[in-house]
Amino acid sequence: MVGRYQVYPEYKDSGIEWLDDLPKHWDVKKLKFLAKIHPSNVDKKTKKGELPVFLCNYTDVYYNDTVNKSMHFMKASATEEQINKFTLRTADIIITKDSEDPNDIAIPTFVPENMEGVVCGYHLSMIRANIIAYGAYIKRIFESGYARAYFATRANGLTRYGLGTYALENIFYPKPPEKEAVAIANFLNYETAKIDTLIEKQQQLIKLLKEKRQAVISHAVTKGLNPDAPMKDSGVEWLGELPKHWGIKRFKTLFKIKKRIAGALGYDVLSITQKGMKIKDIESGEGQLAMNYSNYQLVHKGDFAMNQMDLLTGFVDVSKFEGVTSPDYRVFILENQKSSSDYYLYFLQMGYINKLFFPFGQGAAHIGRWRLPKEAFNQFLAPFPPEIEQKDIARYIKVKLKKMNKLEKIAMKAINLMKEKRTALISAAVTGKIDVRNWQPPKQAVQSDQTQTNKEKSL
Repeated sequence: MVGRYQVYPEYKDSGIEWLDDLPKHWDVKKLKFLAKIHPSNVDKKTKKGELPVFLCNYTDVYYNDTVNKSMHFMKASATEEQINKFTLRTADIIITKDSEDPNDIAIPTFVPENMEGVVCGYHLSMIRANIIAYGAYIKRIFESGYARAYFATRANGLTRYGLGTYALENIFYPKPPEKEAVAIANFLNYETAKIDTLIEKQQQLIKLLKEKRQAVISHAVTKGLNPDAPMKDSGVEWLGELPKHWGIKRFKTLFKIKKRIAGALGYDVLSITQKGMKIKDIESGEGQLAMNYSNYQLVHKGDFAMNQMDLLTGFVDVSKFEGVTSPDYRVFILENQKSSSDYYLYFLQMGYINKLFFPFGQGAAHIGRWRLPKEAFNQFLAPFPPEIEQKDIARYIKVKLKKMNKLEKIAMKAINLMKEKRTALISAAVTGKIDVRNWQPPKQAVQSDQTQTNKEKSL
């Protein structure tokens, strides 16, 4: 990383283990001497139309990427004094102060002009640089590998991880002269923008692969593999037309629900996730745990199990394990002898992804516990191709998904490498491992920016 760039002529020992050496003319300061840190206590309520509140940063589990859940218009439960104190200004920095995942702690968002006047919401801390010019530099320090490692060791908690104000205020930061801090921020803005563009392209590829995966499964399990097959009206609204020689059956004629309580401990506990069924690690103490797993229901290899309590984020899979799962889940077997387990697994998973079960659900609201009752499950109508076609469709889907999964893994690997490069570049710049005092953006980039500015002015 350093080889591509110039280094400073002289360095000194920073005196701080995680900072290593710094340029000789730089200082080391605690963050509280560079900025004011305010943990927000502005709560929110569900009544809309009152106040724009910045709610949270979070990490998207699919892309493993930080995204902003910007602002929502909510009625804030706060005094006028609190609202005034936590009203954001351009160049403020917002970080997550507590989260279910310690890796989400202290991820910074730099407040842009279009968010000025929004109130910083609960679970966040607002950081305001004493000298505005240092704001962008401080934000980049939060993104450095050094700072991320520090915050990971300071986050604590049981069900949620929190980062206290003391830990934030008393972290030591390198403090370059103001002019250099601005130069470092400008350099990183330019260089990371290029990396971010490449990451975004890979993320778009993953998104397209996900959409294609869903389309391949949906079309194959409902229309078959022969594009020239005569079609007929299925009589089922969501299904539309299907091959003329296919039948339609209710789930109650295909599946048989099993409810077998274990009555003893010692079984592997199975969890149903959107990536499939897995054995739950109950030794670590992380996640939701039960007091007594003997009340859980048995699951045998080859059994279907679905989280029918949550039609929004739940899923369904065929078990590869012997174990137990929640008594609130639905465990069932494929009873029809002329059916393929693989075909109906793809169909059921498509039902979750495309929310086919959702209109038949029940619950207090269309969020959280929107469940599929037993009677609705039994009465649900599904295509019934000849068994040989079911197997052919399942094999076709498996081959297609294998190719797409391979492409997705390549894209994810590229994203991870670019993120590592991004973090390494930021870490090197903010700790003075590279000298960017004389750095200037390429002329082509300046001309491009000026052209864009002229276009905007002409609109």
